[in-house]
This record gives sequence, C-alpha cells and structure tokens, in this order.
Amino acid sequence: MAADKIPKGRIRRSAKLGSVIGGQATRYAGTKAANVARSEESADTRLEARHLETAVKMASVLGEMKGAAMKMGQLASFIDTEFLPPEYAELYQEQLAKLRTDAPAMPWEKVSKVLEEEYRGEPLDELFAEIEPEAFAAASIGQVHRATLCDGRAVAVKIQYPGVAEALESDLRNAGMIMRLARAIAPGLDAKAVAEELRLRVMEELDYEYEAQSQRTFSRNYREHPFIYVPDVLTRLSRRRVLVTEYVDGAGFEEVKRRPQADRDRFGEIVFRFSFGSIYHLQHFNADPHPGNYLLMPDGRVAFLDYGMTKRLDSEQIELEQRAIDAATRRDPDALRSSLHDLGFVKNPSKLDAERLMDHVMAVGGWYMEDREIELTPERVMRVIESTSDPRSEYYDLMRRESVPADELMGRRMETGVLAVLAQLRAKRNWHRISREWIYGDPPATELGELEWAYFEERGVRRIPGLAQRT
Repeated sequence: MAADKIPKGRIRRSAKLGSVIGGQATRYAGTKAANVARSEESADTRLEARHLETAVKMASVLGEMKGAAMKMGQLASFIDTEFLPPEYAELYQEQLAKLRTDAPAMPWEKVSKVLEEEYRGEPLDELFAEIEPEAFAAASIGQVHRATLCDGRAVAVKIQYPGVAEALESDLRNAGMIMRLARAIAPGLDAKAVAEELRLRVMEELDYEYEAQSQRTFSRNYREHPFIYVPDVLTRLSRRRVLVTEYVDGAGFEEVKRRPQADRDRFGEIVFRFSFGSIYHLQHFNADPHPGNYLLMPDGRVAFLDYGMTKRLDSEQIELEQRAIDAATRRDPDALRSSLHDLGFVKNPSKLDAERLMDHVMAVGGWYMEDREIELTPERVMRVIESTSDPRSEYYDLMRRESVPADELMGRRMETGVLAVLAQLRAKRNWHRISREWIYGDPPATELGELEWAYFEERGVRRIPGLAQRT
C-alpha cells in the first residue's frame, strides 16, 4: 500500500490492523510447531527470521495507517512490551523505533494542499521564503518540514495529514483491537477507560491551535531555563492543521544513547525533572514522553518538542498525589491505602491488605521512592509492567480490585513512559532525592537542581510546592 494514502474506513483499517496482529501470530505458532522437528540451530534461525519479518511488517503497516494505530506502535517502540518474547525484543525495538524517527512521510504534493486550505489563498511565497519539500520528521498525525521565513529565521512547519481526522475516528471506533497494542503502554487498565482517555487526548491532538496554546504555556514558563528548552510558537502562521515553531537542531535520542554514562545520566535527569517537575511547577505536564521528542542541543540544554498531548492538574489532586508518595516513602501502609482511596485508586480499602498494597506500589514506583542511587534498566521496566498487567504476577488479585481514575490515567502513562526512556539510557541517579525537592521542598539534590531552583526562585515560585518538611 502506498504511504501517500491513509485508509479511512473502519472495516478496511480493522482488517489491516487485524491481519498484522493475527496473521503474524498464526505464522509464529506455525514456526514454533515446525521447529519441534528441526535441529536447535535451525529452529533458532527460523524463529529469529519469523520475528524479524513480523517486526518489519508491523512497523510498515502501522506506519502506513498512521493515526492512533501508529501512535501505539511509537509508544511500544521504547517499552519492552509484554506480548514480545524477551529474547527477540531487540528485533522489535529496532524496527518499531523507526516509527519514532523515520515514519513514512507523505509526498509534498499531498500535504501542501493542507497549507493552501489553511492559509485560505495567501501565497505561500509571501509567508515563507522557502519550504523544503522533503519532511525531516513524520509522526502519527502529521509530518514536519524545515522552512525559512522571509526574515531569515529557520522554522519547523508541522502539517497534519489530509484525511487523518477521518482515519482517527475509525481507529477510535476500533479501540478494542488497538488495546491489544496499548496494553503495554497502559498496563492493568480497563480497556474502556483507556479507549475513552485516548479518544479525548487524540481529539485534542488533532487541533494544532490547542497544541500551540499548550506549547506557548510551556515555552513561557521555561524561557531562559538553564537546561530545559521549549521552542517558541509562531502564532501568526499557525492554524488548526498547521503548527509553525522555532526550528531546533541537536542530537537525537539514538545518538545520546551512545554517549558516555555521565552524559546519559545528565540527559536522563533533565528528562525526569521536566516530566515530573512540570506537575509541581506548572500544574501541567506533557503526557507523551517518547524520545523522538527530545534533542540534546549543542549548548547542553535539552529541547522538548511536541505538546499535542498534555494534561493540567488542580492543586488538590497534586497534594493528594504528594500524600500518597509520602506515605509510600515513609513505608506507612495504612496511610498509603487511605491516600490511594482518596485519589480513587482503591474503592474498598477495608478489603485490601495494606502491607501487600505497599509492596505492590513499591514494585511499580520504588525506583523513585527508594533513597538510593538506582540505574534504570529495561529489565526493571519489564518487572513494572509485569507487576501491573501479568495474570501470573503475585499482585494480580490486587490488580483486579484496584482501578485507575480518569484524571490519573495520563499521569501513570507519563510515569511508565519516562521510566522506559530512562531505562533505554540506563540512566543512574538517586531519583528519590530529586523527587523530594517537589514533595517536601528539600534542598536541591544535584547541581542541576541548584540551577533549576535558582531559576524558579528568581521568577517568584515559592520554595515548598506542597507538603511541609516532616521531621
């Protein structure tokens, strides 16, 4: 199927997605059965070839479909998903990672029509001195072209794919099928809750004017920050299906992964501080933490791109979350159970063993609740996913009685996504000491923390964002 045409109909898209999941599963089972009669070396070779074929085809089909189906593939590309045999995870990682940085782009003649429609007859050569016809990035609902304004400024022009709105509607009606891919991204959640939250956030993502508003908020709050950079939005040139922002150059995630440990640790801490810290500094966070949106700039700052999926929180919800983290940190099972009840995670607290609930919470979030330096690894990500989704998990009986309220869904998605990003870097820090800066207002735990708090204090942000320090 050509990459310049998005299948829109529900039946066609359902068949397309179903064939790649079901068909490859059938072939995999067939290969496994045939391998019984083969030598061990021959069987391994055949099975590896089958997995490689599956990964390539899955990346190809999801890339062509774009929309919500492709977004699931992008997220799966940096989380070691539960439905992939661990010995072949790298094959899938390598192929699905292309959906982050090398997703199939549409021809210029197709997407340029969107520009003509959105600018309503304004000549493009009066708005831009030049637009490169080849996209330098392509994502789930749009692709990005480098352009130069008439005043010489370099900009990035994100153009929504023509027909993607109709395609997304079909995807979202096929939410049950898409949830097969989404289980690893939102583990342990009710499929209907996942589908509804996905529908709301993706419909927001279709409106680039909404995204522009969110990005302006982050850009304003992080302007002149010492290590976080958010590109400016050119409001005058942005429309519902066109978003024009400042162009940023820098090293991509794959290059950062090859850097020395100290560089990866620093990069990981910046990702952690931006993702979690925005909750407490801005009451607003980016809910789409995939590494294709991060660039390491030449001056050492990290640029954070793409604000199509963000979420705002009120102060009451933030304080409830702080109290739950505080209870877990102090290893107070009864206080934790009560806090999770107040947040909506636990419906009938008297029916849950508080000690086991504490163990479960530490299995999931212990990486930033334990007061020690921790190197994050893909194996830890898998343990977290298993402890929240696998029926074989020792916590499965708890999972069946726990729930995730709608207001918490994006936060848990962000948390799992950030963990997966940091694990890909194998970043090492005492993540708990950093988080205490936000939970209790502790002194900065690192040099980056000292720089960040000096920045916010200059802007009038109060020192203790929530709970008072406990003695």
